[in-house]
Amino acid sequence: MSSYIISFGKPYAVIFICISIFLLTLCKNFFRYMAMYFLAPIRNGVVRDLRNKLLSKSLNLPLSYYSDERKGDIMSRMTSDVQEIEWSIMQTLELIFREPLIIIFYMIMMISISGYLTLYVLLFLPIAGLTVGIIGKSLKRSSVKSKEILGNLFNIMEETLGGLKIIKAFTGETYIQKKFATVNQSFYNQSVKVYRKTDLASPISETVVVGILMLILFIGCKMVFDNNGSLTAAMFIGYFAAASQIVPPIKQITQAYNNIQKGVASEERINKILDAEILISEKENAKPVSAFNSQIEFKNISFAYRKGDTGYVLRNINLSIPKGKTIALVGQSGSGKTTLADMVPRFYDVDEGELLIDSVNVKDLKIKELRGLIGMVSQESILFNDTVFNNIAFGINNASIEDVTKAAKIANAHDFIVALPEGYDTNIGDRGGKLSGGQRQRLSIARAVLKNPPILILDEATSALDTESEKLVQDALSNLMQNRTSIVIAHRLSTIANADEIIVLQQGEIAERGNHNQLLQQNGIYKKLCDLQSFK
Repeated sequence: MSSYIISFGKPYAVIFICISIFLLTLCKNFFRYMAMYFLAPIRNGVVRDLRNKLLSKSLNLPLSYYSDERKGDIMSRMTSDVQEIEWSIMQTLELIFREPLIIIFYMIMMISISGYLTLYVLLFLPIAGLTVGIIGKSLKRSSVKSKEILGNLFNIMEETLGGLKIIKAFTGETYIQKKFATVNQSFYNQSVKVYRKTDLASPISETVVVGILMLILFIGCKMVFDNNGSLTAAMFIGYFAAASQIVPPIKQITQAYNNIQKGVASEERINKILDAEILISEKENAKPVSAFNSQIEFKNISFAYRKGDTGYVLRNINLSIPKGKTIALVGQSGSGKTTLADMVPRFYDVDEGELLIDSVNVKDLKIKELRGLIGMVSQESILFNDTVFNNIAFGINNASIEDVTKAAKIANAHDFIVALPEGYDTNIGDRGGKLSGGQRQRLSIARAVLKNPPILILDEATSALDTESEKLVQDALSNLMQNRTSIVIAHRLSTIANADEIIVLQQGEIAERGNHNQLLQQNGIYKKLCDLQSFK
């Protein structure tokens, strides 16, 4: 600058400095923006891929997995934990790449000035690292606990919204509010701990580093005062200026490390889903299946919900269901009726024995094609927040309005559908909340009718219908079940009197079997059930 001032004068030197600073600032901010510009797809892409993986894994996990997990906690992992990874890990990518480069640059400069003083710096810096590491581990533990409490909070919210009618009917608002407030306060306390630990690391690391710098200042000044020629005053001023520049990046790295610890806590919770064992898996050489030809056969089947449990839900089940026949499963609640039926589409796999379709073990068949042969109407009407048309045509590609209308007529649903404000294009609300129980069940039946499968599983399919609708739908189901293999689960014995065979289950075992008249003559469990319902 001295030569520039001599050559061009002070005003031009000032102009040169102003332009240089402006251009350098422009370059700095341009390249920083470009870095964030190209980092944005990475950040959001990771979050997108994580959510896709989580949903895909959630769809592939067996039903038994969800009996041990809270839905609210799973929702928390798919939302807040994924978001935590974006905020805590992805936002630190810039710091992870930039700050170490700054530290390396200044360390090289410091070594070139005085390797002796730099050795002291390298000896004392691990103290700062150890301090940050201890805080980071504590932060990770607190963050994990915070996420678990948040999952519990989500679960209460999900149960509250799903059970509002019961809560109001039993005046349970106060109980729910207290329960929610207790968990919410616990989450508040834990979050305060997390924030305080996060904010603690940066000032501690800065204090430790500044303490090291003051020690370097003392040692460096002593070397200058000794006048041994190894370090001049000018050299030491330059050295100390360079050393002081490593404080900000160390603070940033400390902050980034603690953010990463919070992200790692969320990642571990997410991995509990991603790493969960898929018990219902398809073999690599699974056989295709496009039709059902002869029979379904249960051969000496036993089943427990958890592997290794001695308390079997089903024991030694031997049952053949020929094509075109209707088999009814009856018995007390908890006797294993629904579980037995759920084994046919492989919602559960047998622990002992074999389940065969056309003499082929279902474990050897392609799962999607196997389930394509089966239509199901469950006891609970499971509908989606969508239009009537899309609910009936669910899973059917390119279904026409004519086909949907025909299925609705068979299920005795067409009349009430056309009376809706927008007919088949009417949105039925969350879980079909805009419809009555009977209407929801008839839509479920219409969905099964449209699929037109060779195998039907009807789990209390008419339980939510009034007497008149039940008669009409039962007639429609009787027509639908002709020439089809049907597994009917029923508590109302009047609905299965015409079944080809009735299987009476008790405590997971077949207690009686035969048609309606044969079982009445046996004067056993089935007869008692009929007497309780005044049905003969």
